[in-house]
Amino acid sequence: MGSALTAAGPVQSLLGGRVRLRQPAEGLGAGLDAVMLAASVAAPAGGLMLDAGCGAGAVFLCALARLPALRAVAVERDPLLAALARENAALNGWADRVEVVEGDVADPALRARLPACEMTVSNPPFWSDGSAPPRAIRAGATHGAEVGLDAWARLLAGALGRGGRAALVLPAARLEEGLGALRSAGLGGTEVMPLWPRAGRAAKRVLLRARRAPRARNALLPGLVLHDEDGWTAAADAVLRGQALEWIGS
Repeated sequence: MGSALTAAGPVQSLLGGRVRLRQPAEGLGAGLDAVMLAASVAAPAGGLMLDAGCGAGAVFLCALARLPALRAVAVERDPLLAALARENAALNGWADRVEVVEGDVADPALRARLPACEMTVSNPPFWSDGSAPPRAIRAGATHGAEVGLDAWARLLAGALGRGGRAALVLPAARLEEGLGALRSAGLGGTEVMPLWPRAGRAAKRVLLRARRAPRARNALLPGLVLHDEDGWTAAADAVLRGQALEWIGS
């Protein structure tokens, strides 16, 4: 079998050129969601993060670019995407900092294969129902009826080491579902960060970050306004170029 990159499109860049990435030519390209989720990652020097459902690797690559001592273990069920994630790690010179594990988040045996992590993150399929795109590789990124958010949250929670945090990026319409999934997985004290398209507009995406404190109160943060009359806001542009998101208690 040839290189996974033969099925991918041209090399693209994220974080102002700090990350090089090739993605399936017919798949759903990584963009704002992946960068914002990666900007949520906080771990001590030499720490380990889990990227569940990593796809071609955009999230863990952006996190590794910002945190040079970070290591990552990534899970992907599609063998082609898993191979592509490995090759993207090598493309950036970070193959020795990443382990890509092929597995399904719904498989109970997967947790036993994963080490304890200081940070666990996921950009799961957007929707649990509705009409999926006709191409399977795109549908896998957008629709996940066979695996609910509870399974994703259990994996993130199960791989957390002491004091670690889990983070999700979701459509705002799934906020209640996401909070419930994290709570069912034994996590709490969830910080909700809305991503506002413009000031005064309803959020389309939210970031959720939780810890092992199921009885702790949730917090609604001011969030991040993405656009103004000139394009990206200064705050959003800074994140898109590699700055970390600021969370309460970071």
